[in-house]
Amino acid sequence: MESRYHVPVMLKECIEGLNIKPDGLYVDGTAGGGGHSEAIVSRLGEGGRLIACDRDSEAIEAVRERLAPYEGKFETVHANFVNLKEFLGGRRPDGILLDLGVSSHQLDAAERGFSYIADAPLDMRMNREDAKSAYEVVNRYSEEALAEILYRYGEEKFARRIAAAIAEARKEKPIETTGELAKLIEGAIPPRFREKGSHPAKRSFQAIRIEVNGELDVIEPTVKAAAEVLKTGGRLAVITFHSLEDRAVKQTIAELAKGCTCPPEFPVCVCGKKPTLKNLTKKPILPSEKEREENPRSHSAKLRLAEKIGGKETP
Repeated sequence: MESRYHVPVMLKECIEGLNIKPDGLYVDGTAGGGGHSEAIVSRLGEGGRLIACDRDSEAIEAVRERLAPYEGKFETVHANFVNLKEFLGGRRPDGILLDLGVSSHQLDAAERGFSYIADAPLDMRMNREDAKSAYEVVNRYSEEALAEILYRYGEEKFARRIAAAIAEARKEKPIETTGELAKLIEGAIPPRFREKGSHPAKRSFQAIRIEVNGELDVIEPTVKAAAEVLKTGGRLAVITFHSLEDRAVKQTIAELAKGCTCPPEFPVCVCGKKPTLKNLTKKPILPSEKEREENPRSHSAKLRLAEKIGGKETP
């Protein structure tokens, strides 16, 4: 199954960070092909249970197949992890794992429209039931909005040139495929500024994918929901692949670890907010050199861990 999906990133570090209890309840919020899920459920004993969640229905099918030998110890949920409070239904997990970003299977499956390598219809939806696809973003967003997305989410310094090229091209006809879009982007970037070993469209495709799936919008509310539902002593593990993702995770954990939101000049706390998480990773955990060599897609990964230390728990 790993050949269809991806080798789980920092597997050993995640399992150690979650501090798995044999009779515990765990959530894999981005089950993908089931690599992390299998490692968790294989460590569960009598009374232990895993909830494997993913917004991609193909991933849910794959994880069900992979975890079949552990029947009775897991359940699957087709949902966005931002809705974890709803699908937990009052249950309090001992650990929650979130592996952010796009899966290797989604990138490699040309028909999903994530890749600039293979020509395919513009899509990029992690959940194919969602209404908004890359086609809508590329063809219906204003030139100004496109430039903002490319600059903010892709850190693309030629964002305005690329947005202008897209706006001009779509006057003639809609941009329908990944190949058409990649060619437009490549033509908008001066040759001398193209990075060796990296496709000119890489940053722009990443930015459009993030916009299509609202990837950054769900990070803060999900981390806060996780802090609310975890049992005291429960662990949260989050893997990111982009500086903006990591920043959102870092800042949210720091906010929840601080608790008090009173201005610094206040002599005493009057807000009454208490810390709900303990930050276990002041600096993120990075893949080993060996893992980066064996799995190039782990290169930009960062893992952050936190532990529930009290505060409000859902009943």
